Amino acid sequence: MAPSAITETVPSTLVVKGGKESVATHGAEAVKEEKEPTPLEAISHGIVMPGIPTFPSYTSHRRHTLVHMAATFRFFARSGFTEGQSGHISVRDPEHPGLMWMNPLGRHFGMLRAGDMICLDIATGRVAGGNTSRPANAAGYLIHSAVHRRRGGDVHAVCHAHTQAGRAWSVFARPLDMLSQDVCSFHGQAQAVYAQYGGIVFGAEEGERIADALGPRGKGVILMNHGLLTVGATVDEAGFMFGLLDRSCDVQLRVEAAVAASGGALRKNIISDEEAAYNFRMASEANVLYREAQPDIEYELEAAGGEEALARGFESLQPLVL
Repeated sequence: MAPSAITETVPSTLVVKGGKESVATHGAEAVKEEKEPTPLEAISHGIVMPGIPTFPSYTSHRRHTLVHMAATFRFFARSGFTEGQSGHISVRDPEHPGLMWMNPLGRHFGMLRAGDMICLDIATGRVAGGNTSRPANAAGYLIHSAVHRRRGGDVHAVCHAHTQAGRAWSVFARPLDMLSQDVCSFHGQAQAVYAQYGGIVFGAEEGERIADALGPRGKGVILMNHGLLTVGATVDEAGFMFGLLDRSCDVQLRVEAAVAASGGALRKNIISDEEAAYNFRMASEANVLYREAQPDIEYELEAAGGEEALARGFESLQPLVL
């Protein structure tokens, strides 16, 4: 249950001239709000886990971002989120916020490295640098650029793919119920449904409608007859939230099937709005979601042979042209 304020009997504090404090105990009850720990402090027993890192230069920040982008793609591959040439991740450049990095069209997620990524101008789609030997995904550009333009203040990464559970649940054009502690990271306005289908996105209007559906506070949107899309302050967050959204679709499908098979003998117990809101507040903060992604990111780095293996080609990327 969400913790409440602690009521204590405390002495009142008087501030006098000269900035000194004198304490007078009047025997009155005063309410003292216990300082709530940050989400990372709350989950860490002992040493507090570090949050989103900082970097000494834009180059080191860009390298870290593209390495973690490649690791996120490999996590997608391991999770079975591939479907031919479909699916894409974009990340805003840390130095030039009008540019975004995307994966090349037609290269398997499980093979991607930092040196494969293409840099595009968000406003125009112009190739601004990076790996210029392969094309980007045109439909992907239209979707991602619309979201980046609309959410420039808080969204720096966007993930989209056509997953099994995501596509299956999307046909109902319904939001997910708060069936588990984990899915509460999509509580309230953090979850959206785009209840239209406009075909393969070859026009800017469809990307704008998807951005409309996501709204100003959405972290994930279920795209009817299409798939899933998530956003985040980091590619780590967006990637973790994508996996969570897909697994939550799978859980919902299993629960609905069990209820139907029971002929009404089973009923769903849904987490209350109060508890779901508390879970959301403590589990969906950007630093916590960055940390949530690290076990999978570190696994992919280890499986690939270390960070240097996924950074391969970074030094050879074409310079950015503004």
